[in-house]
Amino acid sequence: MREVSPTRNAVIELADERRVMRQGYEFLDEKRMLLAGEMVRQMREYQQRSDQLLAETKDAAGVLANAIERHGLDQLQVYPAARAPATPDAARTLFLGLVMLSAGQTAGTVPTERVAVDPSPEAKACRAAFERLLRTAADIGVRAGNLMRLAREYRRTERRAKALERVLLPEVEEAMKFINEQLDSMEREEIIRTRWSTAGRGPKPTRRT
Repeated sequence: MREVSPTRNAVIELADERRVMRQGYEFLDEKRMLLAGEMVRQMREYQQRSDQLLAETKDAAGVLANAIERHGLDQLQVYPAARAPATPDAARTLFLGLVMLSAGQTAGTVPTERVAVDPSPEAKACRAAFERLLRTAADIGVRAGNLMRLAREYRRTERRAKALERVLLPEVEEAMKFINEQLDSMEREEIIRTRWSTAGRGPKPTRRT
């Protein structure tokens, strides 16, 4: 327990401190609920995109098999690709002071200047399928980063809320209880002292004329 002087001013100061702590705890508790809700929403979208990635992976495997059947693996490996991969255009928003990223739309790839020796719909479909796969994977990576930042902030908020609820507020309550008990004891002693002092003097004698 903290060391405090048993005075009325100390009680008033501790009461103000307790009020501020309770307001802080209410704020942290509300922030904790908002973070949890956002984490659930982000996790739901992350799962949807993961399911989409799985479906696109299966589609890409199918068109890859068609392209290999048409060209063979060696020829498909040298098939002209785009000069630059699709780059996610990350948009930034703030949620409770945290930076949330969104992959949004990806920039289109730059067409290659090389011409395929044996162009085919199968090879073009294969390249397009894997470009879609990369865009989805980039979006999932961005969402995973958002979840990590939310989880880190939630743990930090949880620690602060528990510190107020389980340590600081009980400490202030205990200090206030101790001071009030000391003040009550001092008041009782003062009352008893006053009574004994009054009883010891007794009634004033009266003068005879």
